[in-house]
Amino acid sequence: MNGTTAYTPPTVWSWNKDNGGRFANINRPIAGATHDKDLPVGKHPLQLYSLATPNGVKVTVMLEELLALGHTGAEYDAWLIRINEGDQFGSGFVAVNPNSKIPALLDRGEATPVRVFESGAILQYLAEKFGNAFLPTERAARAECLSWLFWQMGSAPYLGGGFGHFYAYAPTKIEYAIDRFAMEAKRQLDVLDRRLAESRYLAGNDYTIADMAVWPWYGTLAKGQLYEAGEFLSVGEYQNVLRWTDEIAQRPAVQRGRMVNRTWGQTGNQLHERHDAGDFDTRTQDKLGTPT
Repeated sequence: MNGTTAYTPPTVWSWNKDNGGRFANINRPIAGATHDKDLPVGKHPLQLYSLATPNGVKVTVMLEELLALGHTGAEYDAWLIRINEGDQFGSGFVAVNPNSKIPALLDRGEATPVRVFESGAILQYLAEKFGNAFLPTERAARAECLSWLFWQMGSAPYLGGGFGHFYAYAPTKIEYAIDRFAMEAKRQLDVLDRRLAESRYLAGNDYTIADMAVWPWYGTLAKGQLYEAGEFLSVGEYQNVLRWTDEIAQRPAVQRGRMVNRTWGQTGNQLHERHDAGDFDTRTQDKLGTPT
């Protein structure tokens, strides 16, 4: 294997803090808070603590879609959690999500505030809270929608933690690991492409939370924007995925949701925090923070 040396696992694994990699400074084998830090609270019942990674984008798109439907109760405050700086290990964040991953939602509109973590759970929670918006009520259609939602939740770790990690972030390029997860990423794209050859959206003719969950990961991958791996994975082969990707990308709520809690790329596409719908029109340097 190119770039590899023989490795014999130890009898008992121990944590090597100097193992390198882009996220080595925040990875650790234990849970819980590393420091005391309360979370900020805004004026709306829904408080979102997140970052515009694919998992974070799912929820901001959902909230913007709900607002576009006229659900005024879906107004929200979106607070930036800088995962590279360890914000997710503050005591306040851990209280909302003991798994220390974004996104995390706190619904303060209930008699007792409700915490919701895991992006798929947040999508389903919001859909049910707002009258099953973007979630079918007929049993078969609902099953199809939830099946694709949970497919994404189960598949994305292979794409992100598997292919993305070894292709883009690992300190050493390992041929076996990249080949293994590139094969799985392409298999997943083929699963989607075959489904979208027979259906406009993943759950059928209607746009649902399944599309909101899958699009930020596989849509950006299909456009060559995720890990800059488009050419490597020959994403042009998946014409049905590309058709679906482009259609969803044209939705105004998707365009807004993708900007929220975004700290990279063109400054005009960033909105570090979102506290009011007008923030999209009246963005200032203070709201954007330091351009990245």
